[in-house]
Amino acid sequence: MKTSRGTLTALHLLLVWATMAAAVPMLGFGLVASAWGGGVGATVPVFLVGVPLALGLLTMAGLPARTVVPLCGSVRRRLGWAVLVFVLGTLGVMAGLAVYSGDVDLGSAEARVALTGAPYTVAAAFFVPSRWVRSGALAVLVTGVAYGGLVGPAQAQQREREAETARYRERAELLVLGDAPQGMEVSRAEVGPASFVVDYRPVRAGYELGYVGLVVRTPITPALQCSEFSAQNETCTVDAHGDMVEVHEIPGGTDGVTLTRRHHDTEVEVTSQSLDERGLRRLLDTLHPLSDAELQELMTEKKIVHRF
Repeated sequence: MKTSRGTLTALHLLLVWATMAAAVPMLGFGLVASAWGGGVGATVPVFLVGVPLALGLLTMAGLPARTVVPLCGSVRRRLGWAVLVFVLGTLGVMAGLAVYSGDVDLGSAEARVALTGAPYTVAAAFFVPSRWVRSGALAVLVTGVAYGGLVGPAQAQQREREAETARYRERAELLVLGDAPQGMEVSRAEVGPASFVVDYRPVRAGYELGYVGLVVRTPITPALQCSEFSAQNETCTVDAHGDMVEVHEIPGGTDGVTLTRRHHDTEVEVTSQSLDERGLRRLLDTLHPLSDAELQELMTEKKIVHRF
């Protein structure tokens, strides 16, 4: 007898799952297609036809369980059972859609269709007068909530972080950074298709003044050389080490210094009005590939952007 009841219960839940896994995606597709073609008003006829049809199929799925599920014992009670299962299951589907819209991985398209019937099956299982069946349904519900609310979003965030890191690393040869001058920190970094730009500003922004800009780019000339056309207030020299030094006289007695150096296969330029040539050389002497830890810190503090 127990075996027979167990078989009927399994068949009952399997029918609920199969019925709703087939009916709900079709109903959802019909609603989306009608809304796409005729607006929200066009979904009303689809809803008025589709929902009663789904309830009718669900009622039929409860027919084999009339001897094991009290609510399926008569046609009237079975219809009430179908409404309850449909409402509860649809709430579960809506929760799943909300989770999926948050980039939580729910598997392939086929897996997502199969999962559509799961909330209705869990809802139906709670109406089965069996401690083991209800405990199993509760376990499935808790697992789904934990995955959708905690594990899934954490995995989605990790995938997003990895994808973002990969975008920044597309031109890894340009991601070169120098140690921040004393009293300064990286305030902003921008990764472009052919350059990497970094701004250094005082740690106590608003209380102290200062700025250093660093640009890493692909060289456009075989060797560093001064332009033949220079303004009267500018001087340019290339020293014995191959560094190019440009000094711009700024009204008010301040000089702007730009120092350019070849670094492996890149050209690095640093410029400042608050840091002298010696300080800029010290910054260039500390050039190093941007580490994963430094990149993650910039991403966490939202100090780095990607420019297309």
